[in-house]
Amino acid sequence: MSVLAKADLRELTERALAEDIGSGDLTTEATVAADARASAMITQKAPGAVYGLAVAETAFRLLDPGVRCQRLAGEGRWRQGGGPVMSIEGSARALLSGERTALNFLCHLSGVATMAALASEAVEGTGAKVLDTRKTTPGLRALEKAAVAAGGASNHRFGLFDAILIKENHIAAAGGIAEAVALARAAAPQLADTLEVEVRDRAEIDEALAAGAPRLLLDNMSLEELRAAVAQVAGRARLEASGGVSLQSIREIAETGVDFISLGALTHSAPALDLSMILEAL
Repeated sequence: MSVLAKADLRELTERALAEDIGSGDLTTEATVAADARASAMITQKAPGAVYGLAVAETAFRLLDPGVRCQRLAGEGRWRQGGGPVMSIEGSARALLSGERTALNFLCHLSGVATMAALASEAVEGTGAKVLDTRKTTPGLRALEKAAVAAGGASNHRFGLFDAILIKENHIAAAGGIAEAVALARAAAPQLADTLEVEVRDRAEIDEALAAGAPRLLLDNMSLEELRAAVAQVAGRARLEASGGVSLQSIREIAETGVDFISLGALTHSAPALDLSMILEAL
C-alpha cells in the first residue's frame, strides 16, 4: 500500500486497535489461554472488489509479530462469487483481539473499491472519467483514495495543497471569477494548466472561459444544462460534472459529453462489503 508510508499505516492501525482493545480484551483474556494458537479465514460473502489487505495484516502483526498471513484474493479485482480473502495463523488471542479492527478497515475499504468499480463500469465507453472528492473519513483519506484507484476510478486532488479549485466562496471573497483566476495564477503559476473554476450557469461559464480557466466544475446542473454547457464550451476547457451524482444517474451524466464526473459517494456513502472471519483452534 505505497500510498501510505509503512510507519503511517502502523500508527493508524495502532490507534484503531487501542480504541477497541483499550486496557485489554476482557473476553479473550478470560476464555483463551495465553499460549493458545489458532488459524482463521477471512471470507468475502458478497460480490465486489476487495481492498485493504495490508491494513488487516498490520492489525494482526501488531498483536502477534510472528503471525502468518496469506493473501488469497487480488486487490481491486471484481469477484462475483466472493470466496476466501486471507488465511491467518498465530496467537489465538491476537487473532480474536484484532478481528474487528482488521474487518472494520477491510470491509470499509473494500466497499469503497466496490463502489468505484461499479461507477467506472457504468460510464464505460463514454469517454468520461470517474473522480473521487475530498469528502473522506478524517484520517483515512490516503487509504480511501487508494481504494478508489484500486476499484478502477481516479483520484481528484488529494487535499488543499496539491491543486487549485476555485469555488463559489473563493470567487465571492476575491471579487469575481476573473479576479480569482488572476490571483491564483500569480500565486501558483506551476498549477495554471490544471486550475479549475466552479461555475453554476452560462454567464459564469463565459466568465471562466474569458479568464482562461482550463477546467470548469459544472455545479449541480441538470442533464439539459450539462449538454448545453458542453456545447457552449466546445472543447475550450475540460468539464467536470459534480453534485447529486449517484450510481443510478452517472451513465446519463457521462453521456452529456463531460470529461469528468466527481462522486463524493465513492468515499462518504460506500456500503461496507460483507466479509467475515472464522477461527479454528490448533
